[in-house]
Amino acid sequence: MPFSRIHLPPGEQPLVVATLLHFRRQVPWMYTLLIINAVALAYTHANLAPRWLTHAIPAMLILLIASRLFRWLMPPTPDMLTENGAQRVIRQSTILGSVMAVAFVAWALSLGAYGGPYEQGHVVVFVGTTVLCCLFCLTHLPGAAAAVGTLVSLPLVTYCLVSGNPVFVAVGINLALVTVVFLVILRDAHKVFQGLVMSRNALIVERQQAQRLSDENQQLAHTDPLTGLPNRRFFFGALEALLAARGTAADSAEVAPFCVGVLDLDRFKAINDTYGHVYGDRLLDAIGHRLALRAGGAVTIARLGGDEFGVLFDGPAEQAEPAIAALCAAIHTPVAIDGMEVTLGCSAGIAVYPEAGTTAHALFDRSDYALYHVKAHHRGGCAVFSPEQEALIRVEQRVEAALQVASLERELEVHYQPIFDTRSMTISSVEALARWRSPVLGEIAPATFIAAAERMGIINRVTLILFGKALEGLAALPDPIALSFNLSAQDLMSPATMREIVRMIVATNVAPRRIVFEVTETSLVTDMATAREALQRLRSFGVRTALDDFGTGYSSLCSLHELPLDILKVDRTFVTGMATGSGRNMVSAIRNLAQSLSLECTMEGIETETQLIEISLAGYRYAQGFLLGRPMPIDALLMTMREQTMQLPEATRLGVRGAA
Repeated sequence: MPFSRIHLPPGEQPLVVATLLHFRRQVPWMYTLLIINAVALAYTHANLAPRWLTHAIPAMLILLIASRLFRWLMPPTPDMLTENGAQRVIRQSTILGSVMAVAFVAWALSLGAYGGPYEQGHVVVFVGTTVLCCLFCLTHLPGAAAAVGTLVSLPLVTYCLVSGNPVFVAVGINLALVTVVFLVILRDAHKVFQGLVMSRNALIVERQQAQRLSDENQQLAHTDPLTGLPNRRFFFGALEALLAARGTAADSAEVAPFCVGVLDLDRFKAINDTYGHVYGDRLLDAIGHRLALRAGGAVTIARLGGDEFGVLFDGPAEQAEPAIAALCAAIHTPVAIDGMEVTLGCSAGIAVYPEAGTTAHALFDRSDYALYHVKAHHRGGCAVFSPEQEALIRVEQRVEAALQVASLERELEVHYQPIFDTRSMTISSVEALARWRSPVLGEIAPATFIAAAERMGIINRVTLILFGKALEGLAALPDPIALSFNLSAQDLMSPATMREIVRMIVATNVAPRRIVFEVTETSLVTDMATAREALQRLRSFGVRTALDDFGTGYSSLCSLHELPLDILKVDRTFVTGMATGSGRNMVSAIRNLAQSLSLECTMEGIETETQLIEISLAGYRYAQGFLLGRPMPIDALLMTMREQTMQLPEATRLGVRGAA
């Protein structure tokens, strides 16, 4: 049986097993030779010797050989492929081979007593050639070869010596010498065979070790060390594999859909900043363990980085959305760490192949966009990327394309929205707001083109252009009036941008106290320490700082505690809630908190006189909103201020009524 047909795991063949398997390849030839020679010898003596010697005994020997041949031709049993089993088979074969050698030589020499020299010569040839061929076949069983060679050669040599025939004597001596040489050669050949087998086994072991190390390294390269989940590299590799299996050019009506989901933890940043990174890592580890328990089958979960996780669901959106929503619910379950329970939220966005895209980049971007939409409008929810969102993406792409060719110095403008002192009803400061009128797209919403500039990495340039224009407007305003200017997260993270802002202030000879830099809570999420350091440098230069849209994020109280602030701008959502008692109490509580921290307080979004009166009664000195003034160019603002000066007594009376 060819060795290639023996199905064994590589490296799992000890020397004795390899010896047995190689011997199995030669057994059929040895037994076939014995049968042919036995038939030939019996035939030549058929009319000379008794029938029991020419028929009965050879028949029994041939049946024994045939049965053994049949057994060797059968596939090896599992026991034979073990070290103990192979040793047992080799031991049995050695014993049986010795017995069969004695039986065959005794039978052959018995026939030598019949017939003349020709028939006796046939006996000598039969025994001599058979034993030599058998020795060749027993190359890998040196013990059996020595036993067979000895048990056959001694009787044959003795037979030749006592025959008195000089030819037979010479043949006997020659056979004895040849047998000895054969045995020596076979012993050396077996040693070489042993060396080859051992070398092969050592090589296989080395390859297995190298493969194991490679597998371990590959696993490490595809595993997140903190959570034990697959990492970003594994996630995108699995996504590419799904795409390859589907075929990106296939008809969408015939392709089985799958879904790409992105999970983002809510409130993790605040917890991480409050309790430290070690606590945050333990929290992520606990969340990763929960998600790992729910992975498998159609669901693949990976940690993409930070507090973001990716999900691949091999199935339609109707099945993926409840499955991913269940993952969010599992994350929302309180986590106990060091005796303290912490509850996180989770938002999720889903993109469906092939409707949302046919590439990994497109699918991931659209699931991320769906996540962004959920966090902006339905935090804690789970939503599938929709055609409406696709339309928004196309708008963003057109905006980015227009920004790439825009002459920003000429096309960007600054409008100013007044901020009023509610006691005197005069303008105390103005907020600089960006405006862009594209020659291609027309008027673009500030939030849209600012977000596009951040994605494109040109927000620092946009900021410096706008700040230069804002400083020009500030120079035209009376000295008491201050200017509020918004900084993005990328501005705070850029030392070069911050240095240029300071240089511009110095170059204009504007008093730094007239400038207020506003930051939002979302701009602080990336790196609180760097943001704090940047604001501190600005503040040490003499400018003031403000926290904008207070109350819309999860890090508000932490921000108030850690950041160097002078002003608190309360988000407009609190104004709309003042229709209820609890809403008014909340507004008053925020004012008291700001007062206890020695912060000025500005209320945004004032649109009715009732709201103005309510916030005045709550103690808010500064207010901003469409009721008081919309964003306008500097010329319109200056005209408004002149009109305000003429109407100052009436405005003062309004302020007095509001405070009464």
